[in-house]
Amino acid sequence: MIGRLARLINRFIRPYWGLLGMVIALQTVATIMSLYLPTLNARIIDEGVVVGDTDYIWSAGGLMLLFALVQAAGQIGAVYFGARAAMLFGRDVRAAIFERALDYSARELNHFGAPSLITRTTNDVQQVQMLVLMTCIMLVSAPITMVGGVIMALREDPGLSWIIGVAVLVLALAILALVVRMGPLFEKMQKRIDNLNRVLREQITGIRVVRAFVREDHEAARYERANAELVDVATRVGRLMAAMFPIVGLVMNVSTVGVMWFGGLRVDSGDIQIGQLTAFISYLIQILISVMMTTMLLVMAPRAAVCADRIMEVLETETSVVLPDHPIAPAEEHGHVEFRGVSFAYPGAEEPVLKSLDLELRPGTTTAVIGSTGSGKTTLVGLIPRLFDATGGSVLVDGVDVRNLDPEALWSRVGLVPQKPYLFTGTVASNLRYGNPDATDEQLWAALRVAQAEDFVRERDGGLDSPISQGGTNVSGGQRQRLAIARALVTDAEVYIFDDSFSALDVTTDARLRAALAPTIREKAVLTVAQRVATIRDADTILVLENGEIVGRGTHDELLATCETYQEIVESQLSVEEAA
Repeated sequence: MIGRLARLINRFIRPYWGLLGMVIALQTVATIMSLYLPTLNARIIDEGVVVGDTDYIWSAGGLMLLFALVQAAGQIGAVYFGARAAMLFGRDVRAAIFERALDYSARELNHFGAPSLITRTTNDVQQVQMLVLMTCIMLVSAPITMVGGVIMALREDPGLSWIIGVAVLVLALAILALVVRMGPLFEKMQKRIDNLNRVLREQITGIRVVRAFVREDHEAARYERANAELVDVATRVGRLMAAMFPIVGLVMNVSTVGVMWFGGLRVDSGDIQIGQLTAFISYLIQILISVMMTTMLLVMAPRAAVCADRIMEVLETETSVVLPDHPIAPAEEHGHVEFRGVSFAYPGAEEPVLKSLDLELRPGTTTAVIGSTGSGKTTLVGLIPRLFDATGGSVLVDGVDVRNLDPEALWSRVGLVPQKPYLFTGTVASNLRYGNPDATDEQLWAALRVAQAEDFVRERDGGLDSPISQGGTNVSGGQRQRLAIARALVTDAEVYIFDDSFSALDVTTDARLRAALAPTIREKAVLTVAQRVATIRDADTILVLENGEIVGRGTHDELLATCETYQEIVESQLSVEEAA
């Protein structure tokens, strides 16, 4: 894990070596100034106070004040440039994780999960960023202080140097024991933060279901368990970290007492002067403080290493949807889609979701797909815009395998209305322009009119500029679905895919929408996935999926005569259709 931490920091801190150079230079100046202050103080005591030389006290005191000001300026500058470097580092890491997540296919997104990706982008990056900040503030000054402090202390009195050696050794061993115990606990802590995020996200997203089934107490108990698990680990870590400061204080105080005891004897014997003893104590404290600062970094390092490991896992995981080295853009736009022996299986699955599918979507025709839940309908739909790649066979758009197609050329040809329509925070207009930023207001209203959404948008305060909350939670399910359909129509694509996009509509609105949609997409290739037979009965070709295989192909009337699975679906919906 430490190796990954070093690689992560080196990769993203490299552009800011200039800032780090300023930190090193300023920290070095500030540390040298702080190391010389106890010696000046000793001289003032021994050569000024003891002999009563007021002029020397004033001159040496002025020099001490100058050194103190330079030290303060150096520390302030070092903290400023160090903080800037650390914040820029964190910004770049978050951006890299975000960009990599955008490149992921559905397979990688399902592997990591949204709660874990959120934690890695926020909390994990923050932990590594804090280590970089503390390193900039402490790592330069601590070694210089330790080495310089030892040298300066030996200059004052070599006879007391053994106390420094014993104090540093005892402190280092005690802190190391704490750090070793913290490493595994930090790994548990990050996983439990993931779990807490997952539970909270589920509860917020599913709040309506929770209330509908009166499960508030159950969900509160789930959250309490996840929270208690995190608190348990965090408390154990906190206890270990809390033990560090008493240990440091104990070692520092015992060492100071030792220096005073043995130093007092040496002062009494005339081996050293009072000022030298004072300076030695100051250097001892500086050395132990620098050891404590280094220890704080060691305490932070295990957690940062765990977080870096999780971050690098995201950055080093390549998407299964690989962009072509030499993308091909078809010479003409037709909207012709072809599946040739297409199969798809998830990693580790015993059975493929889709098995050797052959089908064509031609411009000016509507192809419908129907089947039971889990038959592979949504998976089939996701292969066309390359949400993931087929594991067998090939999907072609306008004669070019989608794996070799220029991504922009592919996405500009496909207008997708997903099974779960999602709207982004903004306005009605900003959501409709998501696939076509240059669309005019007239185009937006035309799309809304076809999608049977014009009336309710005009009734909203602001019309096209009326606000849409995250996920579209301030509109109903049917309104959200119609806005998603309008968004796809604004793109003016060559291929339209409706993945169960009419399920939230009442039968009357469904019929009006399909009637308005027909002339708009007459020249396009259309693929419709639906649960209701009424929605697809007029399609040119209906495909019946069962266990990932096409078990029926034809028009509504042909399938009623030849496909048993289709007959069962129709019979199960017969009363509903008659009522319509």
